[in-house]
Amino acid sequence: MKIGVVGAGSWGTTLAHLLAGSGHEVRIWAREPEVVEAINRTHENSLFLPGAPLAASLLAYSELEPVVSGAELIVSAAPSHAVRAVSRQMKRWLRGSPIVVSVSKGLEPGSLETMTAVLQEELGELPVVALSGPSFAQEVYQKQPTAVVAASADWSAAETVQRAFSNGYFRVYTSGDVLGVQLGGALKNVIAIAAGILEGMGLGNNPRAALITRGLAEMTRLGEAMGADPATFAGLAGMGDLILTATGALSRNRSLGVEIGKGRKLEEVLRERRTVAEGVNTARAAVELASRVGVELPIAAQVEQVLFQGKEPRRAIADLMERELKAERWR
Repeated sequence: MKIGVVGAGSWGTTLAHLLAGSGHEVRIWAREPEVVEAINRTHENSLFLPGAPLAASLLAYSELEPVVSGAELIVSAAPSHAVRAVSRQMKRWLRGSPIVVSVSKGLEPGSLETMTAVLQEELGELPVVALSGPSFAQEVYQKQPTAVVAASADWSAAETVQRAFSNGYFRVYTSGDVLGVQLGGALKNVIAIAAGILEGMGLGNNPRAALITRGLAEMTRLGEAMGADPATFAGLAGMGDLILTATGALSRNRSLGVEIGKGRKLEEVLRERRTVAEGVNTARAAVELASRVGVELPIAAQVEQVLFQGKEPRRAIADLMERELKAERWR
């Protein structure tokens, strides 16, 4: 299968390497000229996936045309804030009806739309699939057993993606809940930042367990109010990804939260980072979405206040613990 990967961050590069290793003809687009040169010359993305030799057959380009023109499957791996602009650029080069696979975990700033919604608005009636689940790029590259979900309204497209990506260490399940799978992948990043904040403050396992459990309740509550299947949040794209991102040492969102918990300011932490922590923008998006559909997200609201309003984390925890007492399950 001829596959184009649009975006050469750690995740896009890892998936391109995986697909090339399965025998597909893979080309990858990178915004950074140094990434293109490194992949083609040394077969390594030294900027975003250092120390990881890539498949020799993988070719990188700084232009979109040779990557997407004639591709049967296109992997959209740009950060969520850039997906619309990049998809507009590549639309003119598309030929036929390729399946577009969104692997970005976030919501578009401003519109608050999911990535598949953005892609469908910009690219028209192409079949679109959301691929999400607990999957650190580094561990996938290391061929550690990983399971994810391919969700689409087009079942045939979901099954095509399932077959294209699945191998001996990367197992893909299918789902029809496109909205739920994407909300799980986006909202868990907010809870992961909160988990990092707790760790940075030196707190232990009791608060982390409470946070993850109540965070999952918030994700499910918002998803159900927006029309997603609540059962999706008990699966790989919900609970699975939340556990990984809130506890794993490789989590960018958790590590950002650790620094905030130690007393550092968001702007200071972001200046030091080349990679994107999607949960920062998603914290604002989650609070606005909750307001739109009339549900409460107490944890997400406190994370947003800590990140953007300068609220002290200890005050945020106190405000959560001192809220009105409720039954465990409430709307």
